Amino acid sequence: MPELVAVTGATGFIGKVLVQKLIQSGWKVRALTRSKESSCSESIQWIHGDLDNTVALRHLVDGVAFVVHCAATVRGDSFSKFEHINVEGTRNLLYAITEQDKWPRFLLISSLAARNPELSWYAGSKYLCEQLLTGYSGLLSTIFRPTAVYGPGDKELKPLFQAMQRGVLPVIGGIHNRFGLLHVYDLVAAIQAWLASDQSINGIFELDDGTPGGYSYQGLSVLAQRVWKRPVYCITIPNFLIRSIALSNLWLARLLHYSPMLTPGKVNELQHSDWVCNNEPLTSILPTWRPNIRLQDVLSEVI
Repeated sequence: MPELVAVTGATGFIGKVLVQKLIQSGWKVRALTRSKESSCSESIQWIHGDLDNTVALRHLVDGVAFVVHCAATVRGDSFSKFEHINVEGTRNLLYAITEQDKWPRFLLISSLAARNPELSWYAGSKYLCEQLLTGYSGLLSTIFRPTAVYGPGDKELKPLFQAMQRGVLPVIGGIHNRFGLLHVYDLVAAIQAWLASDQSINGIFELDDGTPGGYSYQGLSVLAQRVWKRPVYCITIPNFLIRSIALSNLWLARLLHYSPMLTPGKVNELQHSDWVCNNEPLTSILPTWRPNIRLQDVLSEVI
């Protein structure tokens, strides 16, 4: 009988792909959702609620063998917004887990941004999520820190790729800054390898697509030109301009009550010079996992 996996963030970009792949692989899934219209089946049981709903969280983790915590917010106009969802939500989930007699294995999908928590509210909140796990010595927990994830359903990187197709690559920061990319299918494959592993895996592991030295803006433009056989020009956005836009967006968000993506903190993240990962610690402990998808192979698909 397949073991039961609990998933938070199951209706989000990464979670949706994860749930589909788990079901296809024969896993039984119990997933948290805020939608009342999600229908259950033999393969998936939907639990209505969110990370504030302690009753729903207890139902979610009751008797499961694994918990994969994908839920988080990447948008907000204050640190308190990120802290409430990302940090307090994780604390609520961990409390529900530790109320059980038998604790499941726990996987936190964090972010490479947590490597530099001082850069943004988001990065700081993800770092604090990771720190929560240090208070649960009896919990078999693992932290994945993927770099920028793209693929089917992605709404954050897709506009960048679309701009590249139109011949323009906006540059925020140095044109030679390095960053990693990771296709969502490779991230989900790493999660599945973690689920299938017989050993306890503790620690923090970075993930990207394994491109040596990562990517740069200039490298992306060359890659896109090679794929589409036409020029792609790097256009550097002046620092004062992008920061003015980000600050204006932040104040407008507070005035009009929406959750902004582009904030001064996000600019700090985008301008950081090194977002390249080292996959070796993870591949050494999960030898069945290797990233298989490179951007040049799927660039036309992701737009």
